[in-house]
Amino acid sequence: MIVVDSSVWIDHLNDIATPEVETLRGVVGLEPILMGDLILCEVLQGLRTDGEAAQVERALRRFQVASMLDADLAVRAAQFYRLLRGKGITIRKTIDLIIATFCIERGHALLHADRDFDPFERHLGLGVLRA
Repeated sequence: MIVVDSSVWIDHLNDIATPEVETLRGVVGLEPILMGDLILCEVLQGLRTDGEAAQVERALRRFQVASMLDADLAVRAAQFYRLLRGKGITIRKTIDLIIATFCIERGHALLHADRDFDPFERHLGLGVLRA
């Protein structure tokens, strides 16, 4: 399953042609896409009107939506944070930590356009769908 980060969804919704957006457009309908609840929140909170948010929500809910955090994943995310901090890497956003941990632990590939995920790929084996 492929998890698509909000960084890619936002570019897609703004019709910004990036390699990641082109990859997303190429896999929709061909590969199963999982919509994380936190990613759904990030995308919807950036929209200007309730009408626009409702329209985007309907479109994104056609994908399977999953909760990205439970107690076990919270503990594992904290372990990953400490491990990376021990390597001198500070993770700036807790949501990115949770998304990366979810993907690592559940074996999902992540399509993203956010360099904050690079340490998870380099040091923790995050699977990334390359653009």
